[in-house]
Amino acid sequence: MTEVVVALVGLLGGVLAGLFGVGGGILFVPTLTLGLGLTQLHAEASSLLAIIPAALVGTWRQVRYGNVDRRAALVIGLASIVGVQGGVLIAESLPEGALRRLFGLLLLATAGNLVVQVRRGRAQRDAA
Repeated sequence: MTEVVVALVGLLGGVLAGLFGVGGGILFVPTLTLGLGLTQLHAEASSLLAIIPAALVGTWRQVRYGNVDRRAALVIGLASIVGVQGGVLIAESLPEGALRRLFGLLLLATAGNLVVQVRRGRAQRDAA
């Protein structure tokens, strides 16, 4: 049963990756911690590995459509290598509860940003 749940989460994460350009971590980490009982650190590490296939396939498809800015992707990719090293060091040094709260704040900030963007879009449509 666990494998079925994990496969369904992976499928949904892949759909989100293709649809919105997110790696699925927003879905993977909470599911792995709350649904499958992994620690926050193990869920985050597993999510990082799980993102690789989705990112490769999504990138391949988007390159075929001509939607990839290779220069921006290269700069972001190289900078993220340094950033992820720092993030892992910080994650390893934090208590589980603090790491979980920080992830929750990230989710809240992401949701808040989406709400602001939607409201701005509506205000611009109403003004037109």
